[in-house]
Amino acid sequence: MAHQTQILLVVIGYFVLLILWGLYQGRKVKTDCDYAIAGRSLPGWVAALSERATGESSWALLGLPGMAYATGLTEIWTALGCVLGIITAWAGLAWRLRDEAEKYQVNTFSEYIAKKHGEMGKWIRIIASLTIVFFFFFYVGAQFLGGGKTLFTLFGIPAKWGMLITALIIVPYTIYGGFRSVVYTDCIQAILMIITLIATPIVGIIVIAKTPGLFASSIPQALSAAGPAYLSLTGAASGFAAGLVIMAGFSWFFGYLGGQPQLSMRFMAIKNSVQAKKARNIGIAWTLVAYCGALAVGWIGIALFGPSGLTDQEYVLPAVLLKLFPPVLAAILIAGAIAAMVSTADSLLILSASELSENLIKPLSKNREGSDCLGRSRRITALLAVIALALAFIFPTRLIFTMVGYVWAGIGGTFSIVILFTLFWKRYHGRAVIATIISGLLFTVLWSISGMNARITSRLLTFFVAGAVAVAATFILPKKGGRAEA
Repeated sequence: MAHQTQILLVVIGYFVLLILWGLYQGRKVKTDCDYAIAGRSLPGWVAALSERATGESSWALLGLPGMAYATGLTEIWTALGCVLGIITAWAGLAWRLRDEAEKYQVNTFSEYIAKKHGEMGKWIRIIASLTIVFFFFFYVGAQFLGGGKTLFTLFGIPAKWGMLITALIIVPYTIYGGFRSVVYTDCIQAILMIITLIATPIVGIIVIAKTPGLFASSIPQALSAAGPAYLSLTGAASGFAAGLVIMAGFSWFFGYLGGQPQLSMRFMAIKNSVQAKKARNIGIAWTLVAYCGALAVGWIGIALFGPSGLTDQEYVLPAVLLKLFPPVLAAILIAGAIAAMVSTADSLLILSASELSENLIKPLSKNREGSDCLGRSRRITALLAVIALALAFIFPTRLIFTMVGYVWAGIGGTFSIVILFTLFWKRYHGRAVIATIISGLLFTVLWSISGMNARITSRLLTFFVAGAVAVAATFILPKKGGRAEA
């Protein structure tokens, strides 16, 4: 009980400092451009750390270690797909999106696509923004659910109260400071996350080697003792089934190719090309270290507790931390795990608010400029936070996480095609963009409803289906003549 109290006090202190830091950064927000995209003036290191904290969230600290604990070496394919996708995005797309955002003077993800394909700009704004806002309602709700689950696991706080606490942590500074507050709080979280993923494996390897009576004294021994499936790169599957296992893991690659708006916005907000190069180097280095650490944490968990020693595989990181470190130090690192979820929730919330405000409400408003625009953006952010929290309370957990499952495939795979073709294929036009978005989302939902997602993941198929539709629509549908105002 004393240890739990120490952890709770440290976590509370951490989040108080996080809220104050976010509010401090919000003082520098003066316009709706500052609120939506930090005035497109982010230093490279800020953009890189924010993008990594947002991109990994609870995945790097809870999900991936949990899967490594449950499956052994098989999870290497997932890590490889993610790492290669992130490297490709930083090396090939980040600086291009930054340059395009400056060229077209855009504040949101959908606004860039709309202005690039100006002949259908109005409809692209509407369709793309509504799609993102709808799905991200559930995505934000899932982060609230994740926060509630973690607080319940650690402190026994009822899940619904945990969801409310999670919301109360992020909402004040997100409403006040918008994108700027979000990215600067992300930086703190990214630093704590990487410290956790470096320190835990190093200490863990030393401890399991020197402590008698554990399930295993090294990672190789732990994987071997856990069973043949843990040492197999395909989970003991062979032939066609092995290929499906590999592709299911690697399929995460396709969602990183510009199709996740919350990540692409970080690229678009970088100050200049020099800072873009610095951001690329930091982002790639962070990723390589973090993914190696996350896998190692899961495998160390097997050595400490055995393959069936934990009732919830996603609790492996907190369990390992509490086993390896003194309570106060463990609490600081555990706060990083909770903060990881916060870094995604606030990013998704401000992205949804900006999409709704800039692309759907602002064009209909008589007052498109001035101080009222900033106030409107803040009011919309508050409203969306309330709606997302209500969804988390009202709808079944299964439904919410099903909708989140659609995000990576339906939005990630679909919009990756839109961004790649927009950047690299001059013939691609506005009508083809609309056809791509609609077909990708419909295919993802229908494929998942059919149950076929369990056989071949839509994270893989949506990318190629949307790509095929994009190519066909580009040649079949005539490009609308002239350029309309986006």
